[in-house]
Parts: sequence; C-alpha cells; structure tokens
Amino acid sequence: MISRTIPKRLGVACVALAAMASVQDTHAQSSFPNRPVRLVNPYTPGGSVDIVSRAVAAGLGEIWGQQVIVDNRPGAGTVIGTEIVTRAEPDGYTMLCNSSAIAIMPAMYRSIKFDTVRDLSAIIHVTSSNSMLAVHPSVPVKSVKELIVLAKAQPGQMTAAVSGIGSTNHLTTELFKTMAQLDLLVVPYKGGGPAMTDLIGGQVKMFFNSAAAFLPLMKAGKVRVLATSGAQRADYAPEIPTVAESGLPGFESSTWFAIYGPRALPAALAQRWNEAVNRYLETPQAKEYFRKNHMRPVGGTIASFAEYHKSETARWSKVIVSAGIKPQ
Repeated sequence: MISRTIPKRLGVACVALAAMASVQDTHAQSSFPNRPVRLVNPYTPGGSVDIVSRAVAAGLGEIWGQQVIVDNRPGAGTVIGTEIVTRAEPDGYTMLCNSSAIAIMPAMYRSIKFDTVRDLSAIIHVTSSNSMLAVHPSVPVKSVKELIVLAKAQPGQMTAAVSGIGSTNHLTTELFKTMAQLDLLVVPYKGGGPAMTDLIGGQVKMFFNSAAAFLPLMKAGKVRVLATSGAQRADYAPEIPTVAESGLPGFESSTWFAIYGPRALPAALAQRWNEAVNRYLETPQAKEYFRKNHMRPVGGTIASFAEYHKSETARWSKVIVSAGIKPQ
C-alpha cells in the first residue's frame, strides 16, 4: 500500500505546486511592472540608440509609474549588450533597445553564440530614420538618375565613402551598387566624421549618411543632397525625393530602432510592452521629439515587427554575401 499511495500523493502535490506557480506567474504578469525596469542599450551614451532608448524609457516611466533605467553595455558591435538580454530572465524586467545593426550582426560576426531571430522576442518597431545620399558640389549631377549615368560612364572612378566595413551606410552603398549595376570605388573610414570631412573636401564624391549630418551642410552649400534612402519621403525634408522615385525603383534602406526581450518572454508580457510603447509613440511629445531628431515613429503589432526583423536579417545577409564582405 505504501508504495502505491506515496506516488499518488506526490502527483497531487506536484499538480498543486504547478497550479500555485501558474497563479503566481499570472499575478506577476498582471502586476507588471512593480519594480524598476532595465532597458539595455548595446551602444555608448550619446548615439542614436540612446536618443530612442532614453525617450522610450521616460515615456514608459510615466505610463507605468515605474522607473525604466537605460543600461549602456557597448562593445563587440553590439554583441555584448544583446547577449545580456538573450540570457536574462524572461520576466520583462530586462529588455533590449537596438538598431537595425541587429539584422546585420548574424552575417557579420562568426563568433556570436546566439541567433538574433531565435533567441530574442521581437516586441516593437519603434522608429525609422532615412539616410541621405549626398555628393560633393563639384559632381555634375542633380539627381540619382544622373549620378547612375555618370558612374556608369566612369567605371571604378566614382568614389563612395563608407563609415566602417559592415556599417549600415556601407551595406546601403553596396545595395545601391548592386541594384544600379555600378562599379564604384568604395573608400572605408573609421567613422562618419572623417568620411564627412573628405566629402566636404572633395576627396570622395558620394556618401550615404544621416539627415542630421547632411541637412546643415546642404543649407550651407557644402554638399548636394540628391535623395533619401527610405521607402517614403521624410516629413522633416519633404522636398527631397527618395532614391526609388528619383532613379532607382525598388531601392529602400533605413536605420531602424526596436525593442526586444528574451526568447521565452511570456506573450502577455510581450503584449504589455508592445501596447505601452505604442501608446507612447501616439503622444504629441513623442512625435515632435522624434521629428526633431530626424526619425519617424512606427509602432505596430508584435507579429508585423517579428516578420520585418526576419526579412531584414535575410536581406542584409544576401547583401553581405554578394558584396564579398568577410565576416569578422
């Protein structure tokens, strides 16, 4: 009798414990957040991800009534900060704010120990920012179409600056080359500053870079902006056409910013994050703040962003392979 009754009692106890754990999990999710939240930024302070993460943190702090702390964990091309979140408890209290570099990472770094699609929960596409294509004023073109014609007439002579191998503007340049079937001389720099200096000086002829960097120089006549790289015109510069509409149909490249959680994050917590960020992005303060920083609030569902993240990861992997860029 003893050998039969003990397993039965253990089974009942296990069921009871499982039920208690389920109730506790449900309560924890429904009361989330009841303590400070950590939003990991895998970059140093002061960059574009900082602009987005600190704005989101402040907005969510007001919505939730809990402090949201931005934790800068830079290094290894955002691998360090991203890995922290892949290993975090899936309780919604440690999340990630990253840029579109996360879609480039898998094909660029051999040593990463995680899969950015499999090991993270995509939460929400927060904002997008278009690059701009500019040329030195001495280049005798006023549109993307004219630039393509000129570059084809001078194979291997049109110099294109890029701020680092594997950077977003490097891959945008490679995408432009491929789609337009151009032979450009790509000149890599260690950062956007030196590349801008040489563009202004005429040492290089073209460069994809941020609107924040180009618009003041355009107004001063130091560069000629031909187009923006996004799928639609930027509301902060509506007079500037897209690359797609001014000479290269189908072209689109943007720097985007998003929130992620650990892989096993419960759906209820993921949805709570998604709804709160969407709510913040709808505020007049958020819209004005991001407009001033040359960004467009996006928002949307978890499913739509998860699909976008997968498609961007696949797309940039193909660009890296076709351009012959060696993973680091």
